[in-house]
Amino acid sequence: MPPKKKNAIPDRWTDYRAMGRRIPGTRFIAFKVPLKQALMRQLPRSEAFGPWDLVQLLRQEQQELGLIIDLTFTTRYYRPEDLPENVSYVKIYTAGHEVPSDGTILSFKMAVKQFLRENQANDKLIGVHCTHGLNRTGYLVCRYLIDVEGVDPAEAIELFNRSRGHCIERENYLEDLKSGPKRSNRGIDEPEQEPVRDQGVRRPDDAPFNRHPSCDGPFRGAPYPTTLRPVHQRALRSPMQRHPSGPRPPPPLPPYRMGAPRPYHQGQDWRRPPPLPPCPPVLPRYSYGEPWQPPNGHFPPPFPPGPQADFRGPDRKPKYRFHKQERRDWR
Repeated sequence: MPPKKKNAIPDRWTDYRAMGRRIPGTRFIAFKVPLKQALMRQLPRSEAFGPWDLVQLLRQEQQELGLIIDLTFTTRYYRPEDLPENVSYVKIYTAGHEVPSDGTILSFKMAVKQFLRENQANDKLIGVHCTHGLNRTGYLVCRYLIDVEGVDPAEAIELFNRSRGHCIERENYLEDLKSGPKRSNRGIDEPEQEPVRDQGVRRPDDAPFNRHPSCDGPFRGAPYPTTLRPVHQRALRSPMQRHPSGPRPPPPLPPYRMGAPRPYHQGQDWRRPPPLPPCPPVLPRYSYGEPWQPPNGHFPPPFPPGPQADFRGPDRKPKYRFHKQERRDWR
């Protein structure tokens, strides 16, 4: 079953070179969209290309990337957090198959101008990409060279095609560059959006250019083996995920106070509870062989003369007891 569109490699993405060369006389460099780790795992190692791979390839050519202008019309390929922390990022949503609007062209010019003003003291590059780094990328780069730098349209197209390694394919793009009107540069020096900076943290452990050669080969069906750790270290986090000052100490104990403990709540709304009712008096216990005594020490008044004087309690039947007799008494 093929993967879903959201998690699939872009169509014809593997048919194009990952990155071109720096356009002579400019700071532009074009490349196809770099992919996040979840998408690169679907590719063999020789075809994988991510944000950190882009930086590594430029370092091999003694170049440094300072800004990425993303022209894709989606955010599913990678996030700004996937980029190195020293690379700025600008997102310009550009629809494919049609000539970009004047607003999109002006946004591209403003982003380039702002970067050039802030980086006059260095030679950092401006990376531009769409899905394949060819049609939308080539049109906007050539449009900047034609409108801002004053380069001849045919020369601008030739410079881009030779540096990218592929030629612009869309005829409507080529027709507009060659015979279309120049776009206005009014407001080009006003920044439209602030580039996203310092979003990346560190290079992923399973990036294709950062793996040990001995780790090549399939592992559990995945083209990129994960970093193995001993069993007793698998629960440990990496140093970047730990607290910078080590584990936190336990909180201090409350100070010891002499004297009786205070009630828990002593605010203004606190009231002392009412006293408990007194305990009932202890009644005397009845004991055999002692006359009855009233609990309060006072005897009730005597009965008046009459039939009640002879009252001795309820009538009871006599209870006869049979005792064991000796056999000689049976006679």
